[in-house]
Amino acid sequence: MKKSIIPTPKSKFLRVKCECQNEQVIFGNASTEIKCIVCDKVLAEPTGGRTKILTQILEVLE
Repeated sequence: MKKSIIPTPKSKFLRVKCECQNEQVIFGNASTEIKCIVCDKVLAEPTGGRTKILTQILEVLE
């Protein structure tokens, strides 16, 4: 097995869906609270590492 010179990132972007049916792309390791841009509901909270997602995840973007 060959080691890559450039390491792959461990953080990812996520496409999530709010209760108001709005879809939004958020960062998986966000350091601030993320709110829906339509209804202002909290979608994710920071935990010091990975973000705690409070809504449905539709897709993991790499």
